[in-house]
Amino acid sequence: MVLLLLTVAGSIAAQPLPEKARLYLTAKDSGDRLAAKGTLFFRPAAQPEEASYTVFVDPTQRFQTIEGIGGALTDAAAETFAKLPAERQQEFLDAHFDPVKGIGYSLARTHIHSCDFSSHSYTYVKDGDAALESFSVAPDLKYRVPFIQRILQMRPDLKIFVSPWSPPAWMKSNQSMLQGGKLLPQYYASWAQYYVRFIEAYAGLGIPIWGLTVQNEPMAPQTWESCVFSAEEERDFVRDYLGPSLYKAGLGGLKLMIWDHNRGLAYQRGATVFSDPEAARYVWGTAFHWYVGDMWENLSRLHDAFPDKAIFFSEGCNYPFSWDTFDDWKWGENYAHSMIHDFNHWAAGWTDWNVLLDEKGGPNHVKNFCFAPVHADTRKGTLHYQNSYYYIGHFSKFVRPGARRLACTTTQAPLEASAFENSDGSSVAVLLNRTDQSMTAQLWVNGRALPVKLPPHSIASLVW
Repeated sequence: MVLLLLTVAGSIAAQPLPEKARLYLTAKDSGDRLAAKGTLFFRPAAQPEEASYTVFVDPTQRFQTIEGIGGALTDAAAETFAKLPAERQQEFLDAHFDPVKGIGYSLARTHIHSCDFSSHSYTYVKDGDAALESFSVAPDLKYRVPFIQRILQMRPDLKIFVSPWSPPAWMKSNQSMLQGGKLLPQYYASWAQYYVRFIEAYAGLGIPIWGLTVQNEPMAPQTWESCVFSAEEERDFVRDYLGPSLYKAGLGGLKLMIWDHNRGLAYQRGATVFSDPEAARYVWGTAFHWYVGDMWENLSRLHDAFPDKAIFFSEGCNYPFSWDTFDDWKWGENYAHSMIHDFNHWAAGWTDWNVLLDEKGGPNHVKNFCFAPVHADTRKGTLHYQNSYYYIGHFSKFVRPGARRLACTTTQAPLEASAFENSDGSSVAVLLNRTDQSMTAQLWVNGRALPVKLPPHSIASLVW
């Protein structure tokens, strides 16, 4: 092993110099899909020219720890899974949750009672039952609970977080689970206890919960299940009701996240909650989505202001659904573009939306159909993989829970990249080329570089 001696905090530390890397490639107009393309070798390299396509990685600079990468286990995914023949069910499970046969998802999200990707609206209590005496997760026992239990048999270490889309209609100002509305103040305590009851019920079914968000998309009065919270209302609900309820139930160790909406208002929401010490003490971090603009600088500003609070991607998907555009290459590129820049701006985890949908982009009770990385044709009992499945896999298969992001920069804007060091000492760089032109790029680490050819519209993972 070749070593480079570096001075670190006044002492001499041995920094291994890279010797070789394994290359995995996915490329448009080719058969390469997470294809192992052999080994590339590092050689001594001088400072590259500015005009070069170079990815610099500095392994001495480590940043946030990655909690995991995965997708959402919705009613729609579970119902679609149940309609598949046994061999296709196992194929799906292997493809997503097996780190060797598949892409090794380590993180998942599910919802508290119904969301838009349910076949109908439902809750766990009878109307008017503020004491929650009728509370039961029985509606989930047909599809969703068995689906999650099956996954946990394969991945008992899967981190699952939960989100509500709306309180029951009778708890809200508009008396509907749909179209926004607000939680009525007289039901704040009951709604906070509702989260506790859900988490305890799922734990009793062998489904441990790792974290939760306060409210999915709290600034969007959607046509589906939704509820509006201002930043001040979310702060007060967490401080005075939800946080204390979780701690009283012995659930204070769960990762509680605020916001759970787009990047644009992430700083304002986080600053409002975290500037209140009593509210901030209950909150682990800020969750965000991708649906309105990039604004990655907002994430970095939030981290700069509150570095002890995590930043976490909780939902994104491609839409609207259409078989005519099913295999458009841009769908996968959307994922990789977001994942690279989200991680580079402090995201500690990354969660896709539905892990599986049917041939209509559902089921969905308000016709809000969208894409998933894998679709089932429930009429034929087959699975169809979008290129987004492979693009996500370039991260989830190689960047494992506990990895640390490394300093990573590029010399040219069209070349996008992020890099990580896993807890086993292996390192990973993900390189993205969304252009129509081939790139001859190089990965440069500690004065050594290796060449890598990136075809048009391709993504590569280098592991060393």
